[in-house]
Amino acid sequence: MLRKRPEMKKDGWKIGQTIKGRQLHATYSRYMQRVAGVAPELVKELSEVGARFTHHSSIAPTGTISLSLANNASNGIEPSFAHHYSRNVIREGKKSKEKVEVYSFELLAYRTLVNPEAMPYSTDAAAQLPEYFIAADDILPKAHVDIQAASQLWIDSSISKTANVPTDFAYEDFKDIYRYAHSKGLKGCTTFRFNPAAFQGVLVKESDLENTTYKFELEDGSVIEVKGNEEIEYDGETHSAANLFDALKEGYYGKF
Repeated sequence: MLRKRPEMKKDGWKIGQTIKGRQLHATYSRYMQRVAGVAPELVKELSEVGARFTHHSSIAPTGTISLSLANNASNGIEPSFAHHYSRNVIREGKKSKEKVEVYSFELLAYRTLVNPEAMPYSTDAAAQLPEYFIAADDILPKAHVDIQAASQLWIDSSISKTANVPTDFAYEDFKDIYRYAHSKGLKGCTTFRFNPAAFQGVLVKESDLENTTYKFELEDGSVIEVKGNEEIEYDGETHSAANLFDALKEGYYGKF
């Protein structure tokens, strides 16, 4: 503690001594030290009488909220996951997740106000989006950490934010993301890398499904290979290949 808070040693605190929680929070919390620069009288009083609670600000996971209640507006301190993607939704009575197409709020606005044909990653010059249409996977993983670190200085609890990691990202570089987050003083670090062999996730980009091949072994021993975004009719229902693969793997139809 004294190594992390050298100002405590400067104030005369020694190993083995005890300190009131209210004083530790108000005087030596990095967040409260910043607050003291704006409202020193408040912090001095808090160190003497304490507070009803010690943490009052967090940035919570708001993906579902932004999608359901805000027409998929950007959710907090990061850009949209993607401007066009699929969301896997669990439906009552359906044995695999349902693939639902989703568009970002900014893409819908741009298509309404500027170019109705616009689509991300389009090869048609007339349909291409301006370069300022940035999505979460356009940002380097360390840049994700940097923006979280800049926000953490003013958040006394923690932040829910995901650093999107490309599928072909080298393991050594991936491992360093967590070390980098630790060096920045973050209280948490979350990463997501599309890995269909383990779990494809709730949010999925069409390009990832297009580039992923799934193998299904039939009862006669033959094997069929299909792309993740292809539709398959199985057990009276239509599924995307990726969601059917997950349903079989998770045991909805029994082990295979």
